[in-house]
Amino acid sequence: MPVTWFLLSLALGRSPIVLSLERLVGPQDATHCSPGLSCHLWDSDILCLPGDIVPAPGPVLAPTHLQTELVLRCRKETYCDLCVRVAVHLAVHGHWEEPEDEEKFGGAADSGVEEPRNASLQAQVVLSFQAYPTARCVLLEVQVPAALVQFGQSVGSVVYDCFEAALGSEVRIWSYTQPRYEKELNLTQQLPALPWLNVSADGDNVHLVLNVSEEQHFGLSLYWNQVQGPPKPRWHKNLTGPQIITLNHTDLVPCLCIQVWPLEPDSVRTNICPFREDPRAHQNLWRAARLRLLTLQSWLLDAPCSLPAEAALCWQAPGGDPCQPLVPPLSWENVTVDVNSWEKLQLQECLWADSLGPLKDDVLLLETRGPQDNRSLCALEPSGCTSLPSKASTRAARLGEYLLQDLQSGQCLQLWDDDLGALWACPMDKYIHKRWALLWLACLLFAAALSLILLLKKDHAKGWLRLLKQDVRSGAAARGRAALLLYSADDSGFERLVGALASALCQLPLRVAVDLWSRREMSAQGPVAWFHAQRRQTLQEGGVVVLLFSPGAVALCSEWLQDGVSAPGAHGPHDAFRASLSCVLPDFLQGRAPGRYVGACFDRLLHPDSVPALFRTVPVFSLPSQLPDFLGALQQPRAPRPGRLQERAEQVSRALQPALDSYFHPPGTPAPGRGVGPGAGDGT
Repeated sequence: MPVTWFLLSLALGRSPIVLSLERLVGPQDATHCSPGLSCHLWDSDILCLPGDIVPAPGPVLAPTHLQTELVLRCRKETYCDLCVRVAVHLAVHGHWEEPEDEEKFGGAADSGVEEPRNASLQAQVVLSFQAYPTARCVLLEVQVPAALVQFGQSVGSVVYDCFEAALGSEVRIWSYTQPRYEKELNLTQQLPALPWLNVSADGDNVHLVLNVSEEQHFGLSLYWNQVQGPPKPRWHKNLTGPQIITLNHTDLVPCLCIQVWPLEPDSVRTNICPFREDPRAHQNLWRAARLRLLTLQSWLLDAPCSLPAEAALCWQAPGGDPCQPLVPPLSWENVTVDVNSWEKLQLQECLWADSLGPLKDDVLLLETRGPQDNRSLCALEPSGCTSLPSKASTRAARLGEYLLQDLQSGQCLQLWDDDLGALWACPMDKYIHKRWALLWLACLLFAAALSLILLLKKDHAKGWLRLLKQDVRSGAAARGRAALLLYSADDSGFERLVGALASALCQLPLRVAVDLWSRREMSAQGPVAWFHAQRRQTLQEGGVVVLLFSPGAVALCSEWLQDGVSAPGAHGPHDAFRASLSCVLPDFLQGRAPGRYVGACFDRLLHPDSVPALFRTVPVFSLPSQLPDFLGALQQPRAPRPGRLQERAEQVSRALQPALDSYFHPPGTPAPGRGVGPGAGDGT
């Protein structure tokens, strides 16, 4: 495509005429050679097939040196293409040999030998040119008269006009003969780019300085270059020079590229990617990377750019211990949670946290299957995988018999399964409860003995009771207030969003209950019975019931308020929200809801005014914009200080933000209003 003289002048310098670039008129390719040589260009390109090296039958012409020169191929006075002229220097290699038969040397086109010691040499020279996305091969026929044939000496050169290339591109050139007697020559050259485009740093900002004259109009685009698939546009504007574009350092990633072109018909677009080796860009890339769970056994790593990384599945015990590798490891096709790059841990996420709740003190049993239906079980522990049954002194070994019984009775949850083995999670709660029961029994005996002593010393009884009362109060405060979270299961994406909110609230002094984490208990008891039990326990402990409203929840509430019943089959079998309406509504109708219930909804999904008026008799908060007020209502009557409350709200907001981004802006769709540079929202 023709390039305006404006763009070539920018690339070649302020005064390109000083460079005295030769202009070629017309689109035809041509060739010429040194005096005394004759040369001819084949009419069309050929296939780029070098072939194998074959022995030379005698003296032959061989390329010895490649030389390039930039010229201009102009179709009009001001519309030219940058073109690469290539000169191939030739020399005579090999020695004369007495011909064994006439047919071998006397006129063979490929040997170039006519008569021994008194013949001209002929050669077919191939020029191969590559400049992404262009690849061409041309064939030049050269003949050297016998008078110029001197062994080991240069005989001249043949020049080809010319290969077109874009500004800033990297060109690669090869040359060899056909047939090929020697290794091909090669040359790599970087064509002039855009010296008028400068990238500079200013504190936390990066400036793109475009030193273009005021009368020049050009387009500028920022995009993420992708190894697979089309580029992802980030920002685009038509500008008039000069310009300074400001980028925040957090917007830099290695694949962020700049594309610029003159606002002329059929103009060539020039690309530059200046941040490929920038350390800040690589740090930002990993900060933006996210692991997303698609199903229980498939995952997706979201990142702006392609990432060279290694992933592995690991397990982690409660308490912040390091993530331990699975021994033996599971198949690579399954969910991975560790991502390493350049032997450094870059990303670690628990992909099941939103669906299974916070980390539990469960035991992971790894089942390995061998030939003839042989199988073995071991329990994952920090010290390794303990075989079951075992006489070792570890916790899993001591409880090995009970764990195997739980596995056989179906009380363990299967996390993964294939032909080689399976992974199970077996709860440890009941064994912990047994230990606590023994401890409480000992405490009661100690309390009884202490009471007898206090009866003997009445003067000190009031002091002991006062201390005991303070201990009970402090213990209740440490446990946190109970919160029951009710929602309508509109879709799987909303369920993941609810799970993220519940997980974030668990980081505060709150004890959160949600049906998403209790599917086994709900299936055994039924949704209505499960909700009644949870509601009664929550309110008896002075807790709060949170009604999380969504479009589906509003529709269901309106349906109950109108008809008093809900259409059967409208919701799933585990929807506790539907089951809860039968006893939630009486609390609101009889005025018992204030102080026991709060409402919430997500910004951009539902406005608080859309909640039915009956349920707005209690506070309804919009999240995350009203998180401080929402957390204050949940933690009443012992709400923390305002500064502490704001800090907790920011903590919950950070934990909730990835789930909100995933729900409202699925991967592959750019967030509205988010761009780089001035006027990002106005780009096209």
